[in-house]
Amino acid sequence: MVFSCHWKCAWGLVNRGILANDAAMDEICDVVSELIDLALREDIGSGDVTSLYFVPEDRVSHSSIHAKAPGVIAGMAVAMEVFRRVDPGLQMKQLLKDGDEVKPGDHVLEIGGSARSILTAERVVLNFLQRLSGVATQARQFVARVEGTKAKVLDTRKTTPGWRALEKMAVAAGGGTNHRMGLYDRAMVKDNHLVTQNKLEVLQAAIHRLNADQPDVKIELEADTLEQVEDFLKLSGVDFILLDNMSNETMKRAVAMRGESGPLLEASGGVNLNTVAGIAQTGVDFISVGALTHSVMALDLSLEIH
Repeated sequence: MVFSCHWKCAWGLVNRGILANDAAMDEICDVVSELIDLALREDIGSGDVTSLYFVPEDRVSHSSIHAKAPGVIAGMAVAMEVFRRVDPGLQMKQLLKDGDEVKPGDHVLEIGGSARSILTAERVVLNFLQRLSGVATQARQFVARVEGTKAKVLDTRKTTPGWRALEKMAVAAGGGTNHRMGLYDRAMVKDNHLVTQNKLEVLQAAIHRLNADQPDVKIELEADTLEQVEDFLKLSGVDFILLDNMSNETMKRAVAMRGESGPLLEASGGVNLNTVAGIAQTGVDFISVGALTHSVMALDLSLEIH
């Protein structure tokens, strides 16, 4: 499938850390490259009339991006690539890398060159950098709440359309763990799938077929009740069981039912900064958090020309 290949490119870059390394931006995959081009086209259009008419063509300036709030930086390579595409002659000095924490006043990036070019690129650069740093900041907050437990904080597919590779990269920069990239790299059999056919023997047959056809694809089954957990533990070839919207006490019982071996357990539903620590203490292996990407506040960053 075209989409599968397209996203596998992005997923490989995320896993290899290429999107966090400006030296490797020439290897950036199509999905991110196209996103940068789209962002520049929609903002610049036929030309930046403000800079063209109000900034002298020969004006050379020095500028810097700095933090106005505490947080975690992510998206440095993408931000620098935006500057390069607007004007390859701009000179940049990267002061921080993805995953670094900032406090108000900390400088992130210095840029020198054409004032027109810097101002033309400013908003697109900040849009990428602020959004991705917001994701990384939120991920770091969730990860801190589960410290001391074995639970890992996972992202989800609840991402901004087109931004998935970048937002998952930002989650990783914040210390979170990436879940599946899309529909192709993990089978997740949820309640709506089970409605179509929920007999155990049919599920087992489907698991065997997928294992035979695509042995690298992991299989996860969603359970709403302990009865379902008990049934799913009888199946072979299941890698994960998702405990959906269960109370902490119920999840503790599911962990006990699984014992020392068996599918890994993922908690989902009702997860926020106030509840995540208690969920982690149930003994689950993973906690998926849609809020890492679907409801993030951008980190307050600003560009100033000196």
